[in-house]
Amino acid sequence: MKLDLQHNLKKYKRPFLIAGPCSVESEEQMMQVAQDLSELQPALIRGGIWKPRTRPNSFEGIGAIGLPWLVNAGKEVGVPVTTEVANAIHVEAALKAGVDVLWIGARTAVNPFAVQEIADAVQGTDITVMIKNPINPDLMLWIGAFERFQKAGINDLIAIHRGFSVYKHPRYRNVPNWEIPIGLTEEMPEIPLICDPSHISGRRDGLFPIAQKAMDLNFAGLMIETHNNPDKAWSDAQQQITPNQLKELLDQLVLRKADIHVEGLDFIGIQRKKIEEIDNQLFNLLKERMEIVRDIGEYKKEKNITILQSEHWKKMIEQRLAQAEQLELSIDFLRSVLDAIHQESIRHQTKVMNP
Repeated sequence: MKLDLQHNLKKYKRPFLIAGPCSVESEEQMMQVAQDLSELQPALIRGGIWKPRTRPNSFEGIGAIGLPWLVNAGKEVGVPVTTEVANAIHVEAALKAGVDVLWIGARTAVNPFAVQEIADAVQGTDITVMIKNPINPDLMLWIGAFERFQKAGINDLIAIHRGFSVYKHPRYRNVPNWEIPIGLTEEMPEIPLICDPSHISGRRDGLFPIAQKAMDLNFAGLMIETHNNPDKAWSDAQQQITPNQLKELLDQLVLRKADIHVEGLDFIGIQRKKIEEIDNQLFNLLKERMEIVRDIGEYKKEKNITILQSEHWKKMIEQRLAQAEQLELSIDFLRSVLDAIHQESIRHQTKVMNP
């Protein structure tokens, strides 16, 4: 069945909702979740059949025996279903069972060989494919995955942002790095973007702020892991919620307009013009700064002094970061700006020293 979700998202209630358990565990569990979710009118019901786990002693999915449980649950409530595939064998089994939509997981998206194998396996079909971002923050790798499916003739594609792997982050299981999905939208505006707060947060109490931010950034929808008894789930129990909790989350969401044009005075347009003028000043000042940097580079070259002066750089960083609160800017932002300016300064002085 051709869904053509990419071009028909507008017919679905916003946010485009994908919900269901991390793992399909039994026929009864899957049917119960689907029935409980039906009143929320999800666009897709998800269920993991094969689970790529970090440790081999973890539950790695019920396997192909669970495919009819997932498909029949979707048919019972009249909602298409989706599952994750990691190789051609998975694809063949899922298509044969009647799965409507396939998704490529983060651990598979990171491997071009695996992505190509799946693209080859679906070539000649009209299946919808969703691709999660790779586990590492590599925008080109994510884009490359979409291009492999486009080359295989699969054009009904959807992106899922699920965050990026990190070691012991105090807040996230996978850091969102929002600039990367924003970059994907810039490079491939035709690809709808879905957010997966479950994997970004890793905890059910962190789902809402991530979901709200995704809506504020004009994401098309959400993929949220939903289980009839989350505490007893066989995988990722801590990040799953009940259908009732999902309803509460959706009821709290503020859905804002994408169109900024309002009747009368174009306030945003006026403010943007002011920002443009300030940006012009900033870039002209940066140009002047780099001219001074090159002069210093000439002096260093003449006196045979190294480009990097660590003590000066450390002192300047400490001084500027101490101003963060006064400037009402985050320390992370200030640090990233200073690092970028410093790298550009090094580039200019390198060019002077080694023309």
